[in-house]
Amino acid sequence: MQAVIRDEIQAVHERIAEKIGSTQFQVWFKQGTRLTLHEDHLEVAAANPFVSNWIQGHFTHAISEALAEVVGQGRPLRFQIDGKLAKPVLRPILEHQQTERALNALRRVPAQPRSAGENPLKLTLETFVVGAKNQLAYNAAQAVVQEEKSPFNPLFVHGGYGVGKTHLLQGVCNAVHARRAGCRWMYLSAEDFANQYVVALKTRKLDAFRGRFRNLEVLAIDDIHFLANKNAMQEEFLHTFNSIDLAGKQIILASDAHPKEIGQLCEKLVNRFVSGMVVRVDAPDFEMRCRICARRAESMKLTISQEVIEYIAGSISTNVRELEGALLKLAAFGSLSGRAATLSVARQVLAEHVARMDPVVHNSEIVSAAADYFGISVSDIYSAKKDRTISLGRSFGMYLTRRFTRMSFPEIGRTFGNKNHATAILACRKIDDALKTNAELKWRSAVGWHIKPAREILETLVEKIS
Repeated sequence: MQAVIRDEIQAVHERIAEKIGSTQFQVWFKQGTRLTLHEDHLEVAAANPFVSNWIQGHFTHAISEALAEVVGQGRPLRFQIDGKLAKPVLRPILEHQQTERALNALRRVPAQPRSAGENPLKLTLETFVVGAKNQLAYNAAQAVVQEEKSPFNPLFVHGGYGVGKTHLLQGVCNAVHARRAGCRWMYLSAEDFANQYVVALKTRKLDAFRGRFRNLEVLAIDDIHFLANKNAMQEEFLHTFNSIDLAGKQIILASDAHPKEIGQLCEKLVNRFVSGMVVRVDAPDFEMRCRICARRAESMKLTISQEVIEYIAGSISTNVRELEGALLKLAAFGSLSGRAATLSVARQVLAEHVARMDPVVHNSEIVSAAADYFGISVSDIYSAKKDRTISLGRSFGMYLTRRFTRMSFPEIGRTFGNKNHATAILACRKIDDALKTNAELKWRSAVGWHIKPAREILETLVEKIS
């Protein structure tokens, strides 16, 4: 029986390699990853959270397809971390990699107010690369740090994933910690806030919960759009916001979308958010990407030339995560093969990675195009409304986001008003099925009913966002 399972696992490995290419397979699966076939699932164990998250975000579909082809049926995947899998030569590289994807795991640890002796956050303003796409947000963050009472309250930073929002929030907290002795501050995600609120309700410790948050001097909350559709938590956060604001203290928030584009967010909160400084952070331009590559390579102890940096920065233009992923792949390949990271090596190692990169399209552009085409508002798409037109616009928005970005289904679901990842999967399947048969789709706008073939709708939307 064990021999049969070993043969099946070997076959799964071979199918995965066929689907993603030998170079990608060598880097991500051959070293430091273990597949274990169980009766009701496939366990995917990786050496650390970064590798696990990368595999989950980029290769889940390939693994599932390979497994189904070998065993004849689909089985759920379960991702595990096993530090024993890290090869000695790779440990320094993996330990140095500080990406937002890895830091998301840290953000989910329930946060507490930090005392003057603690400094747990890893991202600082000193390591934040500043350029035209984020200069305004950086200047506002510096004003928050330097002024006892900043002119920007709240400071609301929004933009796509992987553009540095978390870096700014953590950087401000670390700078405040260093500058103001004994300052009471807290950094956490909106999900953590919601979880702590639920625990306080269940344990009848609301007074302690409120005291912990409402007496802060600086409160930084990431992914504030998580509160959409959660009325009780919105009400609680509104009171927390008002208490801190009335005391003249600072609030900093980050979101994937502008406050007015977050569906199912109460009007009072939207008004509070836009009453301060709302600033967008965009994907880095070429010059910024070069500087980011150089700095990240230095932190990973990876020696690369300027021409390699420019090759990577010129080939990958979506966000910082993709740049860091390319550098990690290059560093891992060099450690495994002993070859220097020359331009020819970079082109060879990153060929598939670069080839699979999609055009630079932001989720906000996709949503705006879909809303305009179907005659609805952006907030409708982010909302929980389910009428025919809004549902169709939202489905096309999710489908195009999946096609033109590197966002996973859970990320797409959260971006579109905190929907479940299953909602994103079903929406994409719905559009995919309609495109296969070129089905005629019907919806109603302010000027009446419309009927058009699915492929014509898609072509028009693609043209709009291109």
